[in-house]
Amino acid sequence: MATIRQVQVTFDCAQPERLARFWCEVMGYVMPPAPKGFATWDDYRRSLPPEDQDASFACADPSGVGPRLYFQRVPEGKIVKNRVHLCVRAGTGLVGAERLATLEAERDRLVALGAVCERVMVADGKNESCIVMQDIEGNEFCLD
Repeated sequence: MATIRQVQVTFDCAQPERLARFWCEVMGYVMPPAPKGFATWDDYRRSLPPEDQDASFACADPSGVGPRLYFQRVPEGKIVKNRVHLCVRAGTGLVGAERLATLEAERDRLVALGAVCERVMVADGKNESCIVMQDIEGNEFCLD
């Protein structure tokens, strides 16, 4: 059996391109070039039947190391807590007040982009600080 070395993280959402652009800002990812034969994504989108316009979008780590993020439009809205969420490693290697300050600065940057801060979990001697957030469509993620 082959060993799988890459994964793609897929988000069900209402507005794929809008959510993809948000996550590009969060992760430092880039939008892929428009499909071959099209100068822009808008040109490509106009070539599709209305029901397929903005049906999906993707973005990728420019270094090729991180997973591709794929966003697909679904008819139903988010109802309950995610069963899987991303942890954005903004404070790796930091501890205490320095870690919390770094996480809070990242939280403030993301709130300006439309994210929502759910709660700040301060270090308790057992676990380091982290911040629970929601993206622009209400999907939970953590800054840790």
